[in-house]
Amino acid sequence: MEIADIVGTIAFALSGFMVATRDRLDLLGIFIASFLSALGGGIIRDTVAQKVPYVFSHLLPTILVIIVIFIAILFKFHRKSEIENTKYFIISDSIGLISFSITGALIGLMAGFNVFGVIMLSLVTAVGGGIIRDILLNRVPVVLTSELYGTISILVGTVIFLLDKVGKISDTTLLIVFVLGFAFRLLAYYKKWHLPKLD
Repeated sequence: MEIADIVGTIAFALSGFMVATRDRLDLLGIFIASFLSALGGGIIRDTVAQKVPYVFSHLLPTILVIIVIFIAILFKFHRKSEIENTKYFIISDSIGLISFSITGALIGLMAGFNVFGVIMLSLVTAVGGGIIRDILLNRVPVVLTSELYGTISILVGTVIFLLDKVGKISDTTLLIVFVLGFAFRLLAYYKKWHLPKLD
């Protein structure tokens, strides 16, 4: 899960970088967009759970964001708009979505939250940073329009809450949830599945 969190942090930071450069932000704006995309959800999660935000007590997350920005500028990723549609980016982004959803749900359980609290912490950890970023940039948050993105996070949080209720939380069951959630996310992306929209 730690490795998956690192991969997710890198993917989300790159996503923030791409959004920021498309909106012609300066270097500070790029850092803020990348930082929020990668770590904003975790800050909200820890604050709600009354914990010191992980990013404020460990340097690795911020260092990862800075490295991503440096490499992205060095290799001129901002001139390669197709990066976000490559299979490598989609895979790493999906890893981040599922791993952040799981860690959010687990922290909700440790904080003694009810089913709603666990699901919301799962969702906020996975997509909260992207929502803050998009609101700052005056965009409709991607999570509200993309392929079951937030829905998958809600499903992961629900499954973990139910597993806890029947006493089945273990490394094995968490790995199974991760694999199934990851596969579902990729399937939803490539099949272009969406929730129904009103006409």
